[in-house]
Amino acid sequence: MKKFIYLLLCGSVALSSCNNTKKTADSENPFFSDYKTAFETPDFSKIHNSHYMPAFKQAMKEHNEEINKIIENNEEPSFENTILAYDKSGKLLSKVSRVFYTLKSAHSNDSIKAIAKEITPISTKHWNNISLNPKLFNRIKMVYDKRNELKLDAQQVRLVEKYYKDFERSGANLPADKKEKLKKLNEERAMVSLQLGDNLLKETNDFKMILSKKEELAGLPKSVIDAAAETAKSLNMDGKWVFTTQKPSMIPFLQFSENRELRKKLYSGYFMRGNNNNENDNKKLFQKLVNLRIEKAKLMGYNTYAEYIIEKNMAKTPENVMKFLNNLWESALPVAKKEAKEMQNMINKEGGKFKLASWDWWYYAEKLRKAKYDLDENELKPYFKLSNVRDGMFYVANKLYGISFEKRNDISVYHKDVETFEVKDKDGSHLGILYLDYHPRASKRGGAWCGRLRSTAFENGKHVAPLVTITCNFTKPTKDTPSLLTFDETTTLFHEFGHALHGLFTRGKYSRTAGSVPRDYVELPSQIMENWAAQPEILKVYAKHYKTGEVIPQELINKLEKSSKFNQGFATVEYLAASLLDMTYHSLTNKLDKDVVKFEKETMDKYGLINEIWPRYRTTYFNHIFGEGYVAGYYVYIWAGVLDADAFNAFKESGDLFNPELAAKFRKHCLSECGDDEGMVQYKKFRGQEPSIDPLLKRRGLK
Repeated sequence: MKKFIYLLLCGSVALSSCNNTKKTADSENPFFSDYKTAFETPDFSKIHNSHYMPAFKQAMKEHNEEINKIIENNEEPSFENTILAYDKSGKLLSKVSRVFYTLKSAHSNDSIKAIAKEITPISTKHWNNISLNPKLFNRIKMVYDKRNELKLDAQQVRLVEKYYKDFERSGANLPADKKEKLKKLNEERAMVSLQLGDNLLKETNDFKMILSKKEELAGLPKSVIDAAAETAKSLNMDGKWVFTTQKPSMIPFLQFSENRELRKKLYSGYFMRGNNNNENDNKKLFQKLVNLRIEKAKLMGYNTYAEYIIEKNMAKTPENVMKFLNNLWESALPVAKKEAKEMQNMINKEGGKFKLASWDWWYYAEKLRKAKYDLDENELKPYFKLSNVRDGMFYVANKLYGISFEKRNDISVYHKDVETFEVKDKDGSHLGILYLDYHPRASKRGGAWCGRLRSTAFENGKHVAPLVTITCNFTKPTKDTPSLLTFDETTTLFHEFGHALHGLFTRGKYSRTAGSVPRDYVELPSQIMENWAAQPEILKVYAKHYKTGEVIPQELINKLEKSSKFNQGFATVEYLAASLLDMTYHSLTNKLDKDVVKFEKETMDKYGLINEIWPRYRTTYFNHIFGEGYVAGYYVYIWAGVLDADAFNAFKESGDLFNPELAAKFRKHCLSECGDDEGMVQYKKFRGQEPSIDPLLKRRGLK
């Protein structure tokens, strides 16, 4: 349902102390009135943690009143008095939730975590009571049953069908006793998911590798050493160097450190998160979550949880997903084995008397890339200053769609590092506000994501502009250098920007369907943007040396192009391994009765994963599947990869990377109106045909 959708993407706010309880009077609670700010953006300076619970409770009270008004209406159920009324309900709850959950992910603290634990069971119960309300469902069903007789337009019919299916999938057709059981399952699952995420954040923050001898830094570039020194200084450890399991700290160390034991120590700290037999251990919690999901699937009449989830995706069945993943696995695994053999040969030639291990992969991949292509990551980074990369993605969007970005300094933000931009359409009209939050901190979860402080809406006959957030964990600036990105970080920023464009361009009269796409479509808008980041003519626009302003040399571009397929066996296999692990867990038909680490190993052994590679995400820190967002759905990135590679190929084939006709069609059918019909239907409106897998295989060097 639309109400569940915002819980996947939205975020939270304010860092004020929760001791200020006297400030929660209705007249002073900023959620209870219009923000009265530029573009109705949240005023984070006025939002205190003490405001959340009163706002949540009032919002739920108002939402219940709106639902009761629908139920108690004596008129015959109609599109307007039932479906549309439901679609328009819960605005205050959405307003509060989006602010709170943005900060829960991006800038949390103990107070916010405590509020999350308090509100989660209350919120789950609230949604249970709505989705399992027999009177509400009966009215929706009455409209659904006569939808073809009501002279509704296509989008109205789609809205009716979506809501009917939502309620059906939420258990509205279950008998009363099973509804009560489902409510308890939902409440328990929500709390387990919350705890898994909290434990992971603690584990990530708790691990620090502290170095005190200069010889331990052998092989590391100066920029990496400087960053580690600044991390140490921030922890009152002047004179030392601190490395963490945040990827901007960890990956460069694994790439360049000559100290194998330290590489092992740092990487072990990463892959042991949630598996340390302490108060943050996730093994039994995840086992419990899997079993709760199995129980729910059975209750809902499905064989497996994967069957329940994938039914609404483009793939339709777990069998289709597994066939797709297995085909790719068979292509990728031999390539990964060949890569491992090349690295082992290098170790042997150097006189190393050890077998390549997972913590060696980045180091020897970097050395092999240098040997094969004369390309060093440190040669590239000076050309990828964060602000230049940001301007580069703005340039691409402007060339494709004519939109522009104006820096705003008058919009309140939740952290000093956050930048804001007003986004304008090609005619100068306001499209929305974009918030950019770049760097790691203890209050932020790992990874990168795009969210909403407000989604697009249609009210009083006009479009309400969205407030879109991009949150990342990129390399921080040091006292001597600005933030310099790896090329992987560069493509990540372009990726999240693609999600942002999806949010900014979305149009539609109804909250439930506007911009709503299957989970295995949602990565198309993001992944297609990555393609432009690497194009030579675009690199020459934004890739400029941070000291000299020199445009990236053609020689480096050539090396980057030639090495584009390098290490793709590893990248594909580690990703597919995590996807297969996710699918295997959620394809269980019976209760999981063994330790998840043992289950994980048995699964990987079954598929023949080589010892030198771990799944991209192991069970105890597989944050994507702790919640419902990507459960039985981590496969979607490579499923959408087929779409994005095929879509970008259309631009390449046209001879114009900014082909205006194709850009207009992509914006219309795949971004703005993507919720108007099923995912493949919308894609074919753009492409004129179903996608081919060949461009993806060629791009990854698997064909």
